[in-house]
Amino acid sequence: MAITTTMPEDVAVIEISKLSTRFGEHIVHTGLDLDVRRGEIFAVIGGSGSGKSTLLREIILLHRPNAGSIRVLGVDLQDIDDAAALALRLRWGVMFQHGGLFGSLTVLENIGLPLREHRTLDNAAVDALAAQKLALTGLAPEVGAQYPSELSGGMMKRASLARALVLEPELLFLDEPTAGLDPESAGEVDQLVRKLRDGGGLTIVMITHDLDLLWQLADRVAVLGDGKVAGIGSMAELAQMDTPAIRKFFDGPRGRAAQEQGQQKPAVPQSELIGSPSWKPK
Repeated sequence: MAITTTMPEDVAVIEISKLSTRFGEHIVHTGLDLDVRRGEIFAVIGGSGSGKSTLLREIILLHRPNAGSIRVLGVDLQDIDDAAALALRLRWGVMFQHGGLFGSLTVLENIGLPLREHRTLDNAAVDALAAQKLALTGLAPEVGAQYPSELSGGMMKRASLARALVLEPELLFLDEPTAGLDPESAGEVDQLVRKLRDGGGLTIVMITHDLDLLWQLADRVAVLGDGKVAGIGSMAELAQMDTPAIRKFFDGPRGRAAQEQGQQKPAVPQSELIGSPSWKPK
C-alpha cells in the first residue's frame, strides 16, 4: 500500500466515521464520528469507560475496531499492511501517560532510540539531535545522562515528549499529559504544549481529564458518552450545552473554577515560542 506524504491543507488530519468497538458483550463505541483539523489542539474527554483510551489505541494502530473507518494523514487504516503501517507511524509521535521510557537506557538514549531504529545516522548525529529535543522540552543537558528512575514526574513527561518529537512528526498524540503532576509541573507542561503548536502548526490530539488544560489549550473538545460523541466544540461552546455527559465537566466547584480561569487565559508572547517564531516540525 502506497503512502501519500503530502495532504491538501483543507483535508482533515484524522477522519473517523461510524466507528464501532466491542469487547465481548461490552459495547465501547457505536457509530462514533469525529474529525481533527490540521494545526489544532484537539482533546478527547469522557467519563470512565467512555472509550477514550480505546479510541486512541485504534487511531495509532494498536487496536482494530469492529466496524467503521479511520483515516489518519490521508491513509485509510482498514486492511493497512505492515510496511504502510510503519511508514505512517513514522509520521506521528506519541507521549504515553506513564512515559513509556526504557529503564535500562539513559534519557538521551531513550530520546535517540527512534533515530537509531529508523534513520541512517551515526551515533554522534543521533546524540546531537536527541540533545536538541531534550533542550526543546526545557530539560537541562545533564538530564540526558540520567535514567528514567531518577526523574520526577514532570521530567518524565518532558523526556517522553522529547522522544515523541525526535522524528519531527506531523501529528502528536498526548495521553494524559498532566496526570499525576503537581500544579506547577502541570502548568509547565501546558505552556510547552501551547508553544509546540503555536511555534509551527503541529497538530496535537490529547486525552485528558485536566479541566484547566482543556480551557487553557484546547481549540476543540470531543466529549464521549454512550458510545458516541455527545458533543464537540470549544470549551466555551460545550459550556452552553445541556447534555448530561457534557454538564459534569462544567457543573460543580472544579468545573466552574476551571471555566473562570480559562476565560481569563493570556496569549503566549511570540518571543516565548519554541526556538523562534519560524520553528516548525518537518
